[in-house]
Amino acid sequence: MDNFEHALNSHETVANSDHAPIWPTVWTWPSLDSLGLDPDAKQARRSFIGGSDANIILSGDSGRIVRLWREKRGEVNPEELGSCLPVMLGCWTEPFNRQWFERISGDRITGAGMVLTCARNSWRTCTLDGRVAATGAIWKAKHTSAFVNGDEVLARYMPQLQHNMAVAAESRAVLSVIFGNQKFEIIEIAADWLYQLELLEAEADFWDCVQTGRLPVPAEPPPAPKALAVREICLDGNNTWASAAFDWLEHREAAKTHAAATIAIKQLVEGDVKRAFGHGIEARRSKSGAITIKASA
Repeated sequence: MDNFEHALNSHETVANSDHAPIWPTVWTWPSLDSLGLDPDAKQARRSFIGGSDANIILSGDSGRIVRLWREKRGEVNPEELGSCLPVMLGCWTEPFNRQWFERISGDRITGAGMVLTCARNSWRTCTLDGRVAATGAIWKAKHTSAFVNGDEVLARYMPQLQHNMAVAAESRAVLSVIFGNQKFEIIEIAADWLYQLELLEAEADFWDCVQTGRLPVPAEPPPAPKALAVREICLDGNNTWASAAFDWLEHREAAKTHAAATIAIKQLVEGDVKRAFGHGIEARRSKSGAITIKASA
């Protein structure tokens, strides 16, 4: 159990006059310092390429790539991310993300923090946010801005997802995304061996640069695979969805009646009839034989 979950499960509570529990009076929140990597872990990151490194290697950003290259060579210290709000917030909300995913999907997540090493290339590793217990799929938690969409998030983290699947020899990955504080999406993707091959080539070239001192050149990112059509999203807070949902529920019986009437009317128009009319509607047959029904003028 991590510090965050321990805090949630060990807080003190008091009772009201009806002896019903109310919100805790004292929270023991985890220290922000405990969410980052310790010095030994930062040092160890120089000896391999991980999933977050894959995002940088295929970013096309020469500045970020060279900075990572210098970190791996020990020429500069890793960036200090303890004061980076998006990074720290993502770490802070990961346990919540995992529990929310389990509640929404009904699937359990195991193996949080598991470190895997590639069976073929020992310099490739990944640290998992978890795996979906029922399928073994790689599970990745992200907490991002409310002003981006799922496709943008997927494109940003596709190298990391494919890297982790390749290292773990797994065919599926699930991206569990919190957008601001209003929306949650589950995005599932399949392993793409062509993409993974190009990613491996880019990573191998980068690692050779680290070993030899050759300056890395940005690799051309391969076409990103598309997500599988298994998104699950809650749109309770979307007004357009709410209005359309009300109309759909309100008129679904009328829609069934309309569809049945359309079928009945078309069946009454015999094959040699070009136009049939009466009671405020008309049915016309086109040259192709299709029948169109509309209100009479």
